[in-house]
Amino acid sequence: MIRAFVAIPLPDEIRASLRLLQARLPMPATVDEADFHLTLVFLGEQPDHVLQDIHEGLSELRMPPFTLELAAVNSFGGAKPRVVWAGVAPSEALSRLQAKVAQVVVRAGVHAQAKGYAPHVTLARLHAPDPDTVARLSAAMAMRQDYRAGPWQVSEFALYASHSRSRGPKYEVLTSYPLS
Repeated sequence: MIRAFVAIPLPDEIRASLRLLQARLPMPATVDEADFHLTLVFLGEQPDHVLQDIHEGLSELRMPPFTLELAAVNSFGGAKPRVVWAGVAPSEALSRLQAKVAQVVVRAGVHAQAKGYAPHVTLARLHAPDPDTVARLSAAMAMRQDYRAGPWQVSEFALYASHSRSRGPKYEVLTSYPLS
């Protein structure tokens, strides 16, 4: 069984911009720059034969390259933030790609997340932050609502494996799929 997901890798200049954004936010534990990505569909734990079916379906997916831009910074978890993230500016092309990937995943027998797709790049995962940290982080995020990175050309997406570690997951690209 492999814990996996399908995502868009980010170019070096976008990773560098996100790393700078991380440095400007008071977060106790941040995601490693090498692990920045834009998830399209989370697959969870899957056996090899299911990942092979997904790979075959993704290999047949056709769509032209498109541009994306990151916009704003926010968090999930409300008053007790769990994840800090950079958002993605609205993109019909991204929505189409995500829907096509989700169709491939469902055809392979994997339950795709039913709730709305919220494209974002995770910057940090927080574990029970104290009220002072939450207050400082909220103020810093409010000051960064004008954050922008890009645009950049999306020319591929990838199937990733997620490996658990004590200091957070580590991601590995299993296969890349060019947009054409």
